[in-house]
Amino acid sequence: MLRGVLIIALILFGMLVGAGAQMLVGRSAPGIDWGMALAAGLIGSFVGGLVISIASGDGVDFRVSGIIGSLVGAVIVTLIWQWWRGRAARSAS
Repeated sequence: MLRGVLIIALILFGMLVGAGAQMLVGRSAPGIDWGMALAAGLIGSFVGGLVISIASGDGVDFRVSGIIGSLVGAVIVTLIWQWWRGRAARSAS
């Protein structure tokens, strides 16, 4: 039971971090692309949160450094995603 709740909490946290990254980066379209928010949040949280937490010496414990790393990772993933979409749109035209 607890494992299922943890997985749902991680997915929701990833979506919130991804949505926050989209708000920080800015978008040309109004609203939030929830598919991108989920992907950027989960990938950015895993990579950015893990790297910053280990680099700051906090290990894999839940700390503020991991949350900041998650947001930074999600912003980087969002920027790369938007660059890739723009590149693909330009080459299709």
